[in-house]
Amino acid sequence: MAELLIELLSEEIPARMQAKAAEDFRRLVTERLAAEGLAHATAEAHVTPRRLVLAVDGLPVEQAAVDEERRGPRVGAPPAALEGFLKSAGVTLEQCEQRDTGKGVFYFAVLRKEGRRTADILPGLLAEAILAMPWPKSMRWAGHALRWVRPLHSILALFDGEVLAGGLSLGRADGGAQPGWRADGGDRPYGDATRGHRFLAPAPIRVTGYADYREKLRDAFVVLDREERRSLVLAEAQRLAAREGLSLVDDPGLLDEVAGLVEWPVLFAGRIDEAFMDVPPEVLVTSMRTHQRYFALSGADGALASRFLVAANTVPADGGAVIVGGNERVLRARLSDAKFFWDQDRRQRLEERVPALADIVFHARLGTLADKVSRLETLAADLAGAVPGADPDRVRAAARLAKADLVTGMVGEFPELQGVMGRYYALAQGEPAEVADAVAAHYRPLGPADACPTAPASVAVALADKLDTLVGFFAVGERPTGSKDPFALRRAALGAIRLVVENGLRLRLLDAFAAAHQLHRADGLAPGAEVAGQLLDFFADRLKVVLRDRGVRHDLVDAVFALGGEDDLVRLLARVDALQALLATEDGANLLTAYRRASNIVRIEEKKDGRAYEGEAPEASLLEQPEEKALFAALGEAERTAVPLLAREDFSGCMAAMARLREPVDAFFDRVTVNTDRADLRANRLRLLGQIRATLDQVADFSRIEG
Repeated sequence: MAELLIELLSEEIPARMQAKAAEDFRRLVTERLAAEGLAHATAEAHVTPRRLVLAVDGLPVEQAAVDEERRGPRVGAPPAALEGFLKSAGVTLEQCEQRDTGKGVFYFAVLRKEGRRTADILPGLLAEAILAMPWPKSMRWAGHALRWVRPLHSILALFDGEVLAGGLSLGRADGGAQPGWRADGGDRPYGDATRGHRFLAPAPIRVTGYADYREKLRDAFVVLDREERRSLVLAEAQRLAAREGLSLVDDPGLLDEVAGLVEWPVLFAGRIDEAFMDVPPEVLVTSMRTHQRYFALSGADGALASRFLVAANTVPADGGAVIVGGNERVLRARLSDAKFFWDQDRRQRLEERVPALADIVFHARLGTLADKVSRLETLAADLAGAVPGADPDRVRAAARLAKADLVTGMVGEFPELQGVMGRYYALAQGEPAEVADAVAAHYRPLGPADACPTAPASVAVALADKLDTLVGFFAVGERPTGSKDPFALRRAALGAIRLVVENGLRLRLLDAFAAAHQLHRADGLAPGAEVAGQLLDFFADRLKVVLRDRGVRHDLVDAVFALGGEDDLVRLLARVDALQALLATEDGANLLTAYRRASNIVRIEEKKDGRAYEGEAPEASLLEQPEEKALFAALGEAERTAVPLLAREDFSGCMAAMARLREPVDAFFDRVTVNTDRADLRANRLRLLGQIRATLDQVADFSRIEG
C-alpha cells in the first residue's frame, strides 16, 4: 500500500473559507479515487493560511483487474448477429462460452480488464479535483483562465515517494487553452518541494512523504494542524492573561479566525489608553475584534481591562516591542473614531431620532421603520396585559425608542451593536432602567443558545416586534419555502414561542395575530383570519422543533393541536406533558392500542353499512353483557370527571381519569362480540366503540399518535 501527498500552496486563503475548503478537497479527491476503484485507509486534510494539504494512506499501487461478462446472441442465431457480437466484444468464437440460462443457450464473452497503475491515474484525477473546488469567492490573475481563491503558486504531488507526472495548466483568460492536466507540466508542474513560513523560512524544502513533510514544515515555522494552532493560540492567550492577573474574554469565533490567520502563532499583550475606557465595553470589544482581531481581557470583577492580546505570525528579534507599539497606535486611531461616535450620539435624544426612521424602508409593502415603530408601540402596549408586571406606559416608551439607535453613528459603524447602544443612550438620557433594558433586549432571543428576556417590559416589546414581523410578512405572501427563509421568520417564530413558553404567558395567539394584522395598512394584504390560521400552523411546526430538544414527541403536539382552536401555548404544553406521562405508563399504552382497535372496527363497519355510529349515544336498554354495561358506565364516569378537570386545566387528573378506562375496555374486547347476528345489538355496540373514541378525543386526537 502507498501514500499520496498533495499540497496546494497559494496566497493567503480567507480564514472563514479554510475549514470547508479542506473538507471539500478531501471529498473531491476521495470520491474520484472511489470511482476509479482505488480504496484507501485514511484521508487526512489540513489547511493553513497559505496551503491546502491532503494525505491519503493505504492506496494500492494499481487497480485490481476486473472480469466483465457480456451475453451474446442465442446459439444458432444468424451469423450476422454473432459476428457483430464478437466484433463489439473484441473476442473470437473460441474465446466464448455457451451457457444455458433457462431461456435457451447463449454465447458469453468473459473480458478481463487489467488494472491501470495508480500513478498513471492520479495526475489527471488531481487536476479534476482542483478544478472542481467550490470556492465561495474566487479570482483570476495574470491572464490565466483558472479561477482560484487566491493566486496558486505551486503543487506538491507525491505518490509512494515519487513525483506524479505532468502538472496543471492554468489556461488563458483570452479564450485560449483551458485549465486542466498537462503531460508537460503546464503552468504549475507537480513537484516535491514546498516552502515554509513566508518570513521565517521562505526557502524551498524538498520532502519525501507525509511524515517528512510535517516534520520539515514544523522546523520551518509552520504548524500544519488547524486545531493544534487553535490550541496553541488559546494556551498562550490564557498564559499572557494570567501573567497580567486577568482573564481571557471567551470568544470562540475569534479564536477560530486567528487560527486561520497565522501559521506560527506568537501572542503579545498591548495596552488600551485610559481615555477610551469610558466608552461602553461592547464598543471596545467589537472594535478590537472586528477591525484588528484582538483578544479582550477582563478583570476579576468581569469588567473589561485596559489590555488586549494580538497574535503575530512571526518571531520578532526585539521581543515584540515594535509589533505592540504599532498595534497600540492603530487601536488608538480605531477607538478615537468609536469615542467620537459615542460622544456625538449622546448629544441628540433617542426620541428626536425616531422621525429619521421614515427614511429607512423596512419592506416595500410593509412601509418604513417609522411605520414599524408606530405599530410596535400599539401592539406592545396591547400585549402588556398578557405579561404579568408589565407597565403599558413603559412598554410603549420602550417600543417608541427600540429602533432609534439604528440612525446613530455608532450603530452605523457597528451594526451588530443595535439595541446594545440603544440601551446605553437611553440610560444616558435618563430613561428608567426597565425601558433601557427593553430597548436592548427586544431583538432577543436571537437563537436557541441566546438568553430569553424575562423582564416584563422586555418580554412585551420583544414579543410585539416578532409578531409584527411575522404577521406582516405572512400577510404579503413572504412565507418561508423549503430551505429559503430570507427574512428569518423561522427564527422569529422560535423566539416568540420561547418568550411565551419560558415566561408562562397566557396569551391567545389568534387574538394577538388579529391585533397585529389590524395595524398593517398596506393594500392587498391577505385576510386576517387566513394569516392567523397559517401562522398557527407555522407555530405548531416550530413548536415541534423546540419540544424535540426537550424530548417531547412531535406526534403528541399534533394530537393536541388537532383538537382545533388551541392557541394558548402554555395550556397546550401542559396537555402535551400530561399526555406524554399517560402514554409512558402501561395503562396508557394499552389504552392507545384499544383506541386504535375500536377506531378500526367502527371505521370498517361504517364503510360497510354506509352510516356513522360515532356521535350516537348507546342505548342502555340494549346493553346485555356485564362487560358492556361496565364499559358504558366507565365511559360516562370518565366524561363526567374529565369535563370539569379540563375546564380547570388539570390535565394530569384528566389523563388519570382516562387511564381508568383501560380495565373495562380490555374486558369488553375480551368477552364481547361486536359483530353479533342481532342488528340492533351490533349497532349499539358499535356506538359504544364510537363513544370510546369520542371520550378519549376530548383530551387529544389519539389517531395522530404514532407507535
